[in-house]
Amino acid sequence: MKASFQLSVSTILIFFILPNLYAQQTDIRVHDPVMIRQGDTYYLFCTGRGISVFSSTDMQSWKEEKPVFDSPPEWTQEAVSDFRGHFWAPDISFYDGKYYLYYSVSSFGKNTSAIGLVTNTTLDPDDPNYQWEDQGMIVQSVPGRDLWNAIDPNIITDAQGYPWMTFGSFWEGMKLVKLIPKRTALAEPQEWYTIAKRERTPFTPDAKAGDAAIEAPFIFKKDSIYYLFVSWDYCCRGENSTYKVVVGRSDKVTGPYLDKEGKAMDEGGGSLVIEGNERWAGVGHNSAYTFDGKDYLVFHAYDSHDDGKPKLKIVEMGWDKEGWPVVDKQILALSEE
Repeated sequence: MKASFQLSVSTILIFFILPNLYAQQTDIRVHDPVMIRQGDTYYLFCTGRGISVFSSTDMQSWKEEKPVFDSPPEWTQEAVSDFRGHFWAPDISFYDGKYYLYYSVSSFGKNTSAIGLVTNTTLDPDDPNYQWEDQGMIVQSVPGRDLWNAIDPNIITDAQGYPWMTFGSFWEGMKLVKLIPKRTALAEPQEWYTIAKRERTPFTPDAKAGDAAIEAPFIFKKDSIYYLFVSWDYCCRGENSTYKVVVGRSDKVTGPYLDKEGKAMDEGGGSLVIEGNERWAGVGHNSAYTFDGKDYLVFHAYDSHDDGKPKLKIVEMGWDKEGWPVVDKQILALSEE
């Protein structure tokens, strides 16, 4: 059964009057980008040694800033013994006067993983109050114990103001867990949901990632509706990457999230938003934001004209008359040359 949705008048108008969609062309190399604005400056955080950081005043020309960490927090070595400081897939948000940056530490191809949190009162490195303070580990996955992977975090607030963290990669899909109001730990008693997954070949050893290629969840709230974006298929293979972005939606943060056909994402559902082409492969690991009344999709794509390096893409996102996110199908073709 398909879910019903209550749409505001402003949302309906947006659905029928699509904006002029465009791509911001940049040459910066990023992977798993997330973004936030402080004052007149946009800050981009992404996978990298120490967590890579860029700043911009126009979302086009980016300046590389100092990484968040000079060295990994001590707890990461105990959680992931072979971790050497290359942090994955952060998530940035603002709450109660502080910026909350969640991050992943992991062994590649294993669910020996953990998600940590570091906070700061400002993102401006020239501010005398600029100082990242690590808050430790939030959640951990352990091979043989957990059939999920604690990477790729994203924070969303529900209608009652409670924070939730979604995360996951391969195994048995995307998890959603409730946090305490301060966002520094899991709420007790713990409340968990599986909100998206793909079929995993039976009898795959629990320690193996398997072939259920899904990861990078990001929940974007538009009016009263929650949109769950995930990436299907494979990243990290340069021009041979097959990443693509799919979406479902729900009127509750806990789901179920249904695609355009009414199929639940925890049963393999997902409607295509954007995929790669001959020039730009592996379009995925997106985030989504609203700035000055416009909605944006932020992601990376692998450049086949530059040895398959992952590059930043920012596109304006519109909405069709049925309330589904739309990006211009020519977005990547515009940058073919």
